[in-house]
Amino acid sequence: MPNLPEADEIKRWMKLAIDEARIALGEKEVPVGSVVVSDGRIIGRGHNRVEALKDPTAHAEMLALTAACQTVGDWRLNGAWLYTTLEPCPMCLGAAGLARVDGIIYGAPEPRFGACGSRADLTKIEGLTQGIQIHGGVEVEASQSLVQEFFQMLRRDARVVESGGLENR
Repeated sequence: MPNLPEADEIKRWMKLAIDEARIALGEKEVPVGSVVVSDGRIIGRGHNRVEALKDPTAHAEMLALTAACQTVGDWRLNGAWLYTTLEPCPMCLGAAGLARVDGIIYGAPEPRFGACGSRADLTKIEGLTQGIQIHGGVEVEASQSLVQEFFQMLRRDARVVESGGLENR
């Protein structure tokens, strides 16, 4: 099992993931941001673009992993770490496992879709995340506050119509 990076290094990279999440918030996307780091440098970054791309797979982690693979010219990201502001969903956890990252460090738990223990614990599935170090609870308040701000913004910008749906003003 790979060693967890030093605390100051974790904080440094997580702050950059939070910057990506802020970009998503500015684009009216669910504010999740991710960076992939290898040998002390960012090789991939991403923020949620589901709405902009009309693509349910355009999660921050997926985009960061894709960018990292393009940077290194390989689908294998051995030696790399994925930093993300929210606990990965099953799709993103699976993609990180397939990419063979050394570890995943995430911010806040995700009670609806979290696959590292909040909603489900897919880390126990043999082979899916084997050998991957997973560590959560980093910069939780910053990550949660962006998500809260996003949903406050949605409530401000939308009103509930009698049919029960949302209608933009």
